[in-house]
Amino acid sequence: MSDRKQEGPGAREPACMLCRRAEADPDMCGDKLQKGGLCAHVFCMFFATLLFQQETDRGGLMHFLPRDLLIAVRRAAQKRCCVCGQSGATIMCCMENCDRWFHLPCSKEGGCVNLYVTPFGSFCPEHRPEQEVEATPEPDTVCPICMEPVEDRKTFTTLVCPTCKRAWFHRDCIQGQALRAGAFYFQCPLCRDRGEFLVEMFILGIRVPFRQPTWEDNDAFADLGVRHGQCNARDCLYPGGREEAEEQGDGQPQQAPTRSMAAGAAIFLTGHQQHQQIKGNTQHVP
Repeated sequence: MSDRKQEGPGAREPACMLCRRAEADPDMCGDKLQKGGLCAHVFCMFFATLLFQQETDRGGLMHFLPRDLLIAVRRAAQKRCCVCGQSGATIMCCMENCDRWFHLPCSKEGGCVNLYVTPFGSFCPEHRPEQEVEATPEPDTVCPICMEPVEDRKTFTTLVCPTCKRAWFHRDCIQGQALRAGAFYFQCPLCRDRGEFLVEMFILGIRVPFRQPTWEDNDAFADLGVRHGQCNARDCLYPGGREEAEEQGDGQPQQAPTRSMAAGAAIFLTGHQQHQQIKGNTQHVP
């Protein structure tokens, strides 16, 4: 059974029970799922503190049980978001002894960082991971994605490639590229580094989906792999004649090779291992 529920014309859009938003950025919060009177964004569930997936689904959402979701909602009613000041915050900073809570949709506005890899930890503005690379942009440096100027130093909204140290880009721009490229093709827009760059972006809270790029959806470029299979020469010079020449070309698309799933998994694991190092003794979040 699908977790989605179709709304009829004019029906009121239900709000996520964890962030209390009927509408939120799907790139940040993920799809909104509904079933059995429950409604929550995918990543609102994964980032919620002390909310764990179970082996059984038993009427819940993505193995988050109804009882556990309701407990998370009651707990959040006592917590205020450090960004908007409203109650209902479900995410606590992972740093030990930090008691800051926030809503997932508020995190970007407040400069919080969410790590979209297991175990889905989150950090408040004071304790979020920062880039360690020593670099300063040249005057009039522009983002290679939007071609607009960047700030004159590293900030939450201005990032730099840790490999070449010459590619400076806006957080929103590199996030958009990550969503389009996926983990298999996400790379620095300038030096094309993938390994160190991907790990760094994971740690800085960039969401990189573990899938093929969007430009390969629906075989959008399948025609580029089609091999011509018909002789169009006025005088065919093939020794066997025109008919035999056409039989040699089957006209079937020749699929271009793709990067192996194993390579993508290795990159993903590397990012996770580095993420575990920066967490240190911080609280474990599911």
